Amino acid sequence: MPTLQESLEIPVAGVALEADVTVPERASGVVLFAHGSGSSRHSPRNRYVAAELGRAGLATVLADLLTPDEERLDARTAKLRFDIDRLAVRTSALTDWISEQESMAGLATGLFGASTGAAAALVAAAARPNTVGAVVSRGGRPDLAGEWLRLVRQPTLLIVGGLDIQVMQLNQHALEMLRGTTRLVIVPGASHLFEEPGTLGQVAGLASTWFLEHLTGPG
Repeated sequence: MPTLQESLEIPVAGVALEADVTVPERASGVVLFAHGSGSSRHSPRNRYVAAELGRAGLATVLADLLTPDEERLDARTAKLRFDIDRLAVRTSALTDWISEQESMAGLATGLFGASTGAAAALVAAAARPNTVGAVVSRGGRPDLAGEWLRLVRQPTLLIVGGLDIQVMQLNQHALEMLRGTTRLVIVPGASHLFEEPGTLGQVAGLASTWFLEHLTGPG
């Protein structure tokens, strides 16, 4: 079967969320992206990482966690991007949707969270222990998951830029609360958005390795 690519609206948690889904032939797992801090499925950074995961044989679901109306509101107020409960409920619902899709049947699901989306991913992992198999955070705010961190048992990789000092400290504290297999990787010379040459490639490589190691499927 050739690579499946489609853009669609996914009805979850009382709203319709726009998503881009890519399923390569003989996929070995699927990764759902949880965007944060005003980002969306159009984020060039997450789309780059998703493309690299696809080359590694992983299916990807790039879904907006906010509706278009909510995105416009958030652009003005910057409040909804910090509504972790809302983002986590939708991330959890999207993992349920993935498990029901014939094109991804039998594939374990990983979550890739960026910025505030990392907190949503971790809360969803705690809420879906039998569905979510692994988590990767890029420049994330896992601290915003609060006490949910202590309920996360899945292998979790935290990736932070070496120049992102405050976020690095928040990730180090979160690392102490996580109970499963965990690893914190500091990318030297990288800022919060990993815009420096080569740094985002390191993120993609680390994420690919982590998901391929910890997700199992029929691939």
